[in-house]
Amino acid sequence: MTAAGPPSTVLVFSHLPAVRAQVRSAVGRRPAPDLGRIEWVECSTGDEVIARIDEGGIDVAVLDGEAQPTGGMGICRQLKYEIEDCPAVCILLGRRDDRWLATWALADATIERPLDPIAAAETVAQLLRDRARGVPVLR
Repeated sequence: MTAAGPPSTVLVFSHLPAVRAQVRSAVGRRPAPDLGRIEWVECSTGDEVIARIDEGGIDVAVLDGEAQPTGGMGICRQLKYEIEDCPAVCILLGRRDDRWLATWALADATIERPLDPIAAAETVAQLLRDRARGVPVLR
């Protein structure tokens, strides 16, 4: 436990290792001074995401909306309908115009590509703060 708070677990999903690395690099190990360190969990398939979230302990999931063969938006919608205490979900968008799809998927937030490290860190930090305060995620 750090002085700022307990560590958080953030899942990042993409079929591309480079995209997962970009998200981890953009958000960093500690996205804000008031938060503890992030422990990253990487998933490369939709089945891995579902299984890992079913295990529990995930605070925020960052899902690649353009992952293949199963995209993050479909996974997000499934999670929101099937998991009782679903973690906050952020969709990584390839195009700004796809925000409406993220809304359909019941995503709590979005991050656009190319990744802006400041925006990415702020988005994940706010989702972690909300989760810690018990703010309900979208359902």
